[in-house]
Amino acid sequence: MKIFREPGKLQKWCRARKSAGKKIALVPTMGYLHEGHLSLIAEARRRKADEIVVSVFVNPVQFGPNEDYAKYPRDEKADLAKCRAAGATAVFFPTPSNMYLDRHSTYVVEEDLSKGLCGARRPGHFRGVCTVVAKLFNLAHPDFAVFGQKDYQQAQVVKRMVRDLNFDLDIVVAPIVREPSGLARSSRNTYLSASEREAALVLSRSLAALKAAASASPRPAKSALAKVAAAIEKAGLKVDYVECVDAETLENAKRVASGTCVLVAAYDGKTRLIDNVLI
Repeated sequence: MKIFREPGKLQKWCRARKSAGKKIALVPTMGYLHEGHLSLIAEARRRKADEIVVSVFVNPVQFGPNEDYAKYPRDEKADLAKCRAAGATAVFFPTPSNMYLDRHSTYVVEEDLSKGLCGARRPGHFRGVCTVVAKLFNLAHPDFAVFGQKDYQQAQVVKRMVRDLNFDLDIVVAPIVREPSGLARSSRNTYLSASEREAALVLSRSLAALKAAASASPRPAKSALAKVAAAIEKAGLKVDYVECVDAETLENAKRVASGTCVLVAAYDGKTRLIDNVLI
């Protein structure tokens, strides 16, 4: 497994591998890898990628001034071991200074799918996501890139960017990986105390119950979402949003029905958690 720290060296290697006819997969991550990330590598292997490039970069541009950039969990040694065991063939560990050169002033902005949900609550977040992902695409020359469904809005925003800017690659969205309890796996779960982790189960349980009900018969969104929000608040979490949107356009839907996605964001103590379910 090759380890790269300089963007130019990764780009040169990937260009050579692509010229040699190799199929390249990119798995962008912010590190502190867990089973969710490893499932993305497994999906790249399943799709017969010759080279699987995993980027590990806590991207400062997608964090707001009062968010958790400084304390976001990091463990380079463990990440390398997990990548090697999972079958990655290259790992990219850039630094903020070599990803964003002095006087960096160019950004990529998607202006439709990023307006609501997390985009509305985290101004500038998706500008940072699109910018770093576009840079990674230019460095790794992937045939496809694998993202997780847990960050559903992010995946849709990246797919739109790829379409609109004619990036020559496919975007693969892999299913959410959950802990045995049902909690969606996230690097931020490490922030949770035992009691907070138990309380967080209300997210997946409420979404699962709504999916079961709506799959049997569509539900009016307003009352269904209010029920989910009430359950989350009762468990002691603070709701950021509970919304039902069209799965492709992310426009608000009036009914929880086939072809929609229900997304939640809530604070469990000081930790912001997200989850979603496709109907």
